[in-house]
Amino acid sequence: MDRRKFLKISGIGAAGMLFSDRLTGALLKEAQASTQIKPITGSWIEFQHHLPAESEYWDEALRKFTSEQWRRKIFEMKEIGMEYLVLMSVALFEKALYPSALAPQMELGSPDPLEDVLSAADECGIKFFISNDYWGDLKNAENMMTDKDIKKIREDSMIEIALKYGHHKSFYGWYFPNEAYLQPYFSESSIQYINECDAFARTLTPHCVNLIAPYYIINARDDEKFVKQLERLNIDIIAYQDGVGVNHTKLGEAGKFFSILRKAHDKAGRAKLWADMELFYFESGTHGNLLPADFSKRILRQMEDISPYVDRILCYQYIGVMNKPNTDIIAGCDASTRLYADYRKWLSRCRR
Repeated sequence: MDRRKFLKISGIGAAGMLFSDRLTGALLKEAQASTQIKPITGSWIEFQHHLPAESEYWDEALRKFTSEQWRRKIFEMKEIGMEYLVLMSVALFEKALYPSALAPQMELGSPDPLEDVLSAADECGIKFFISNDYWGDLKNAENMMTDKDIKKIREDSMIEIALKYGHHKSFYGWYFPNEAYLQPYFSESSIQYINECDAFARTLTPHCVNLIAPYYIINARDDEKFVKQLERLNIDIIAYQDGVGVNHTKLGEAGKFFSILRKAHDKAGRAKLWADMELFYFESGTHGNLLPADFSKRILRQMEDISPYVDRILCYQYIGVMNKPNTDIIAGCDASTRLYADYRKWLSRCRR
């Protein structure tokens, strides 16, 4: 099953933000230079979670975030080294997550959270991949990829989003969230969906960089059939889900599958190979709320396992699972601040 279906004010001023940004950049470079383990340089982000049973610890807080709080949350993620953010969805439960003529807008603490996060990203230098979907029934990804009516509203929303937000320098590209999975190959319908989305995106934002995040890497192949599929896919980046959080893969196994994918990508010579590394575990074993995994016992081992094979490690996800301590913008359980502190400590130790 797709992971998407399981699934005190800091008072920092502009000078402080600039200092923090430079410090974090230095930390990331030194981390990569002093260890073979790649740091986390991106994350998924959401205004509300698509499966409320997984997000009881953070949805209410996110629902109340003001424009200024969203701005500071973006700077918070930049401070810990996030260079890329991937917006999970622009619609949920038949409502738009931004001011839209296509559907009623979900009631949130900010009148336009998409404008908030892109404006903040402009300031601090984060690159955003903007979702183009979740306009249909999340339980039927195949239908969302193939239904003509959903395709129409998806493309209309892309036009609307490009007109409203295309001027932002942080608008780096698009994310197509109806995830393909390896069975062990991509389905023809998913290839068609990806290529159609990519082609339409380029009519609106010609220089966009586009991303997908397939799952079930346990079926990874590097044979001729899969390589030819990669050659046919018009996509810039494929960030495969490592599957550790949803128990698709056991801890320590993902590297083996990413090594196979690395060979396939090298043969195809097209899309970059990134990782979509899961930071969470399920509160009730295989379902329920997503909780932060232990950094040293699990997440560091995930990073070590996949680092040799991927160009970048993105995570699913900072929002709800990591939080800077002692702020008024914590969205998540207490363990989320501990994960932040443990990861930050690891980055600092890499300087020694």
